[in-house]
Amino acid sequence: MSVIAFIGVGNMGGPMAKNLLKAGHTVRAFDLSADLLANVASAGAAKAASVKDAVTGADVVVSMLPAGTHVRGVYLGDDGVLANARKDALLIDSSTIDIDSARAVHTAAEKAGFAFLDAPVSGGVGGAEAGTLTFMCGGSDATFAKAQPILEKMGKKVVLAGGAGAGQAAKICNNMLLAISMIGTCEAFALGEKLGLDPQKLFDIASTSSGQCWSLTTYCPVPGPVPTSPANREYAGGFATALMLKDLKLAQSAAQGAGAVTPLGAEAAQLYALFAANGHASLDFSAIIRMLRGEV
Repeated sequence: MSVIAFIGVGNMGGPMAKNLLKAGHTVRAFDLSADLLANVASAGAAKAASVKDAVTGADVVVSMLPAGTHVRGVYLGDDGVLANARKDALLIDSSTIDIDSARAVHTAAEKAGFAFLDAPVSGGVGGAEAGTLTFMCGGSDATFAKAQPILEKMGKKVVLAGGAGAGQAAKICNNMLLAISMIGTCEAFALGEKLGLDPQKLFDIASTSSGQCWSLTTYCPVPGPVPTSPANREYAGGFATALMLKDLKLAQSAAQGAGAVTPLGAEAAQLYALFAANGHASLDFSAIIRMLRGEV
């Protein structure tokens, strides 16, 4: 079993670290939040005093951080990963960040002699807790082969999308599609309600017809049809609107840089920005149905 340094043990990183502990690995965790550290320590993780403390001597480093600037700081700083980890350590960043930052850390890690993988995830907090995440990876075949046994302890599907930054590219394309499909699903239910359709009847029909999609069958935005969806908990938990908006902004930035035309992605970003600005950034992203209904 490996000694794994886990940097960033919040809503996603915490459950992921716990699954590594369940698999028998030794986990040294670091986070700026004492409460988050205490949470994973209660499951058996060792609390590290700093990034340097966590990564020194570790076999594997896994990070789950909010944005590219944090990833650059953790990996490239004087007290960071590249300056203090063992040269044979495997480095895995599961944050969702901009492609330029991912590639910059890839380049720096390669120059320093490290094997590095960008491996953002899909599946939300529920997937992190259940160990059923999908990992979208960018890096070399050899690094992916080394990382796969570790990632499989935290996820159900692990895919190599391509070279450096390809994991991030796959993640933002996936989440742009998810945001668009959720808005369409919400519009359909809002229209159905206006037309007098029972939501369960609409679900029963659409879920087995050409309108079927993940946003409908797994994450239905109205209470009832899918008991596990956040709609049954007043849209608490799940995947926050603020996080979806972050991913949509990353997608739009990447589209502009690549010269890609994404009109529906741009519209989705505007709608989620408006919903977040009206005080709903912490609600699950499926709660945008409230705005489409005119409730907020």
